[in-house]
Amino acid sequence: MASSSRTADDTEIVFRAQALTKVYRMGEVEVHALRGIDLELPRGEFVVLLGPSGSGKSTLLNILGGLDTPTSGQVICGGRNLVAAGERELTEFRRHLVGFVFQFYNLIPSLTARENVAIVTEIARDPMPPEDALTLVGLAERLDHFPSQLSGGEQQRVAIARAIAKRPAVLLCDEPTGALDSQTGVVVLEVLERINREFGTTTVVITHNADIARMADRVIHLGDGRISTIERNPDKRPARELSW
Repeated sequence: MASSSRTADDTEIVFRAQALTKVYRMGEVEVHALRGIDLELPRGEFVVLLGPSGSGKSTLLNILGGLDTPTSGQVICGGRNLVAAGERELTEFRRHLVGFVFQFYNLIPSLTARENVAIVTEIARDPMPPEDALTLVGLAERLDHFPSQLSGGEQQRVAIARAIAKRPAVLLCDEPTGALDSQTGVVVLEVLERINREFGTTTVVITHNADIARMADRVIHLGDGRISTIERNPDKRPARELSW
């Protein structure tokens, strides 16, 4: 397996996953979603998890984010073993350290953009004002619009604003452009790129789109629940140069 030539000490590692497996049991059938994943994610990197549907990308992301637990193995984040953590500790971990962005925006239709972001800022330790988060994603003029008054790309940017408003250490994105056309998707990727660059937020993006991998520091290829290769991108490209 190819890997980066750069080494990182423990203070630079945000996530360390070791021997992760995940087996789903459906009656007498076992589905092996992960088959022994070893992975380190250094602080501040923009990482793309690339692979076809069913390769284990979303399962891995959910385990890293404390939304799911592995069948075996461990995940260490900030000295915390997520596998051994109780539900209260996992809730605190998700609430304060991790921001999530999904393919579908999960906005509350009856709330404005500002109010959708405020749901998170009202419970975070040191949040940025909702207005600042929305300005950061280019929606300063859309604060009081409802989701039905926003385009798909604008709704996704509200979802990103909601995720980053709590100033997370890690941003986990599962197919964030999957429901968008190429032009709109690039706008969303530019926002993620800016967050990573300006705040040093470790950013992990799941995609099956190889073009998006061109903007990553590292590309992790998954297939059949295993990591096949990890490559440092020799020619990292800005999001604005991407198209598909």
